[in-house]
Amino acid sequence: MVRTNQTFLEYIETLYEKQHKEEIIVKQFRKGQNLLRQGEAATKVMLIKEGITKCYLSEENDKEYIVEFLGTGEIVGEIESIRAITCLCSVDAITDTSVFAFSTPYFFHLLQTDLQLNHLLLNTFAGRIINTSIRASFQQLYTVEHSLKKLLELQAKHGLKLSKEEMASYLGITIRTLNRSLKGLLD
Repeated sequence: MVRTNQTFLEYIETLYEKQHKEEIIVKQFRKGQNLLRQGEAATKVMLIKEGITKCYLSEENDKEYIVEFLGTGEIVGEIESIRAITCLCSVDAITDTSVFAFSTPYFFHLLQTDLQLNHLLLNTFAGRIINTSIRASFQQLYTVEHSLKKLLELQAKHGLKLSKEEMASYLGITIRTLNRSLKGLLD
């Protein structure tokens, strides 16, 4: 449930150490701070060095849907930079987080010259498609209670404290349904 990519992280750490200019910098975000905001321009492409973030969509009815929890080695802002579009989702730090932040021109330079980066990106994109498909089928095939148990295990494993709103947003349910499911688990 928290996506990570150790191979991508190790590659970017090596790239960061080899650079001569400040084309890649390390930025810090406190818990609750916004890395990217839906509908706004992405000024950097970022790869999570440490910490956990939530990637979510805000709908017109002010409801949020958490697409994924992203951890070390996950990249954000790359699709928006490649497509020259505003951010599709918001990304917020849910723990203190540090990222490797690429300038957009340097990211494009790497896309044109670095075959290993391209392979890592293709693998990341393929993984996202697979994970989205698995999650969609999981939500259709299993009960809310089963999904909730998995989410509670995730929280315990990573020491996260998600609000009821965040839990409901991730599960794609109302808070009322979440409360009923929580009560059912406790009975």
